[in-house]
Amino acid sequence: MSGIARASALIGAGTIVSRLTGLLRTIVLVAAIGSVGSEAGDAFAVANQLPNNIYAIISTGLLTAVIVPQIVRAAAHADGGHAFTSKLLTLGTVVLLGTTAIAMVVAPWLVALYAPHYGSEQLALATAFAYWCLPQIFFYGLFALLGEILNARRVFGPYTWAPIVNNLVSIAGFVVFILLFGPDQSIVSEWTDGMIALLAGTATAGIVLQTLLLLFFWRRAGLHLRPDFRWRGVGLNHLGRLAGWTFLMVVAGQLAGLVQSRVLSSASGDGASVFASQNAWLIFMLPYSVIVLSIGTPYFTRLSEHAHAGRDDDVRADIGSSIRTLGLFTVLATAALAVASIPASRIFTNSPSQAQQAALVLVCFLVSLVPLAVLFVVQRTFYAYDDTRTPFLFTLLQTALVVAMALVAQAVLHVEYLAAGVALGQSISSTIQVVVATWLLHRRLGGIGVGGWMLSLGRFVLAAIPAAGAGWLTFLLLGGVEGWTVSDRLLGAIGTAVIGAVASLVYLGMLWILRAPELAVVGPMVRRVLRR
Repeated sequence: MSGIARASALIGAGTIVSRLTGLLRTIVLVAAIGSVGSEAGDAFAVANQLPNNIYAIISTGLLTAVIVPQIVRAAAHADGGHAFTSKLLTLGTVVLLGTTAIAMVVAPWLVALYAPHYGSEQLALATAFAYWCLPQIFFYGLFALLGEILNARRVFGPYTWAPIVNNLVSIAGFVVFILLFGPDQSIVSEWTDGMIALLAGTATAGIVLQTLLLLFFWRRAGLHLRPDFRWRGVGLNHLGRLAGWTFLMVVAGQLAGLVQSRVLSSASGDGASVFASQNAWLIFMLPYSVIVLSIGTPYFTRLSEHAHAGRDDDVRADIGSSIRTLGLFTVLATAALAVASIPASRIFTNSPSQAQQAALVLVCFLVSLVPLAVLFVVQRTFYAYDDTRTPFLFTLLQTALVVAMALVAQAVLHVEYLAAGVALGQSISSTIQVVVATWLLHRRLGGIGVGGWMLSLGRFVLAAIPAAGAGWLTFLLLGGVEGWTVSDRLLGAIGTAVIGAVASLVYLGMLWILRAPELAVVGPMVRRVLRR
């Protein structure tokens, strides 16, 4: 466990700093272009999301699912896997350059595809942003490829810490934007070429620098790589077959995101829309990243090694221990963030009324925090066994449900509640996906101890109920929606911390009263992480 704890500490610390600076980056961006009801903010959100969608295909789909297990296997080759990794990196670079070039050519059509309800001026602004943002595709993809290669060789730190550079560059650029052009530039017709170049150019410059930073860590990984265009003979055909299902799976997810974006674009200027939904997702991803990625990533590397060696009993043990550990923290995060949702949302909005609209979106996303933590483990167990077809099948189900629920939300909900309805539909769909995925993995491995870790999750939920009550009572005692915790961004952050601290203390106290055995296992791990 000490190896997992050390890696988790490094990843967790980097993720916390990265996410906190990312939150500060978004705070400054909201101050510059607005959030709820901002047409300029929604235009930038759509344009800047385009390269992120491609990055999701590359990172979540091809790399995490396929590349890490293959590099682990290639490490057993006589050359330590250097030839395989060189060919892989060369091929990836060529593909990324081609993808970026194509995206730049079709930029106007991409923007129109994701935002069909924008007016002509808003559509033109989003397209101008897109030309500046789409080069991020190459650097996002290269960053993901380099980072996963380092992760596969147990060099976890650089991939986690490099995004901090991106955030710092973006913060500086957005501050300069505010100083030059003023805050809350939400009116589309007032934007100039210089404003567009500074805002979107800053966003892209940060991605470039975070990618270049990874190149300084190759010696530490023991890698001696060079361009190699001889792609035959190292199993790339096998890699392609594995990636085929994963590619289809992530494409399905992106199609669902496309439908969501098209639905949300109809609310732009009237309520929470694309940008507000992205900001709520950013808050949601803070506990997911700090907890699930920092703890789950080292587990995935070890689980891949056990699966490759045919040690199914060790894989089952990894599944149970990782879900229990993740569940202990994600249940707490769900309860604490739900009762502090209004102060937390105030950090990314320009008024208390906007915070209340955004908070509803956040709560709807939080419904799926614990299920997604379980899915992280279950899905990557399939990947460890080189099975990418099964994850495609249960993701296809989730995609169909997301699309259906987004369309239902558009048909029955007022624009004020449209973003919340889309978020809730996504959470329900993800929960159903987890149930199906867990059943399939249970069948494949002949049991994965579902009863044991479900009992632990139930114990955590039982402890979270009074914890949430204590947190909500604290919010009310601090003035509720009329209190100081919603009056300002900084006070919103302080209020979120106070409410979260109260909920956490009650939660831990309840677990102690319930004599939760997980505390005995996780406690020493947390202490080691905090010391490091």
